[in-house]
Amino acid sequence: MSTLFFLRHGQAKNNVERILAGRTSGYPLTDVGIKQAENIGNFIKPLKISRIYCSPIERAEHTAKIVAKKSGLEAIIDERLTEIDMGDFTGMHYDTMFSKYGNIFLKFYEGHPIVEKNGIETFANVKKRVLDMVDYCSRKHKGENIMFVTHMDPIKSVLSATLQLRPESLYELIIRNASLTILKNEQPNLSMVAINSMDAERYSQE
Repeated sequence: MSTLFFLRHGQAKNNVERILAGRTSGYPLTDVGIKQAENIGNFIKPLKISRIYCSPIERAEHTAKIVAKKSGLEAIIDERLTEIDMGDFTGMHYDTMFSKYGNIFLKFYEGHPIVEKNGIETFANVKKRVLDMVDYCSRKHKGENIMFVTHMDPIKSVLSATLQLRPESLYELIIRNASLTILKNEQPNLSMVAINSMDAERYSQE
């Protein structure tokens, strides 16, 4: 049996500015985000993680490199962990999106036609590629503890598959920056261990 650790990247410029960054560059970690990554890197040291895979997006890759260095590991980029493509909404402010189009986030989890119409990657496709990554690592690194450094919706896609969450529940669920979602890989099933696990100091700050 192995344990899978899904780590959302630390706070980034787009999180602070409430911008739908998608896969575009130019949204690095903030100073707070770098500190979050350093702290979670210390937090995971006893967890016996043997490999770290990460999204190619700047904010996730930087987080992964900070965490990997703390454990003496290498961060390996894999496209299956990338952020969703926001299509026509890339670069849009959250408030603008809500005022013009309503709750696109909920519609994304519902599979509403407006998602594909505007070139946004579907939640079904996110789930497919992330679960493919999980299956790949389960076969290649059987019995090892693996970390995946990625983004909120790829993590939600795994939770959706594991817990059978409804769109409303997925929308309301917030995966905190630099927090761990931990699953046990008990083939053929995944079982939940923790959501939003962080170093102790973070719980009093959030």
